[in-house]
Amino acid sequence: MSFQPMNSEPKDLRLEESIEQVLNGDRQAFVHIVEAYQQQIFMYCWRLLNQRQDAEDAVQEIMVKAYQKLETYEPKTSFSSWLYKIAYHHCLNMLRRKRFFYSIAPLLREDKEQVASAEQEAQKYIIGESMERALRRLSPEERNLLILRVFEEKSFAEIGLILDKTKDSVKKRYSRLIQKIKKWMVDREGDLQWKLNEMTWKKS
Repeated sequence: MSFQPMNSEPKDLRLEESIEQVLNGDRQAFVHIVEAYQQQIFMYCWRLLNQRQDAEDAVQEIMVKAYQKLETYEPKTSFSSWLYKIAYHHCLNMLRRKRFFYSIAPLLREDKEQVASAEQEAQKYIIGESMERALRRLSPEERNLLILRVFEEKSFAEIGLILDKTKDSVKKRYSRLIQKIKKWMVDREGDLQWKLNEMTWKKS
């Protein structure tokens, strides 16, 4: 499965038209929605799941869920927020299932040092080494919040819609998260490294 870069968000009129066509029985019209959003949803899933194959599987399943639930979408809400909410809960369930599997199944690993996979190397180019280390230490919920704010550049209001939280609640959670990451980075890499990364972590 391959994904092509998305040039821009769909225009509201075309999006509304596509949704209306799908709801009226034109399944083919959903292709326009998939083409418009699949790349950004794929990148979001990759950052959250940290596995390319899992992300590719997830984005297909998320689009199927979006199609099945399209009649529940209300135009007064951002379609992007509605879709990201579906993606967030789907990825969270995937992470929970994976943790459960690892808790009951023995992991067979070689004693020798593991060599970084091509996927791990590619991930470094996506988020940067310092950010990657910090992201790996976060809970799925914390990781999601940081990804939505820093990488997806969502407003606190939109993140609130995705997480079913108030804007103020999201801002407080994000502020606490930034302080946690700041402490990690200062302890590990020194105050200078934090200053160099501060504008990236603490988008205002």
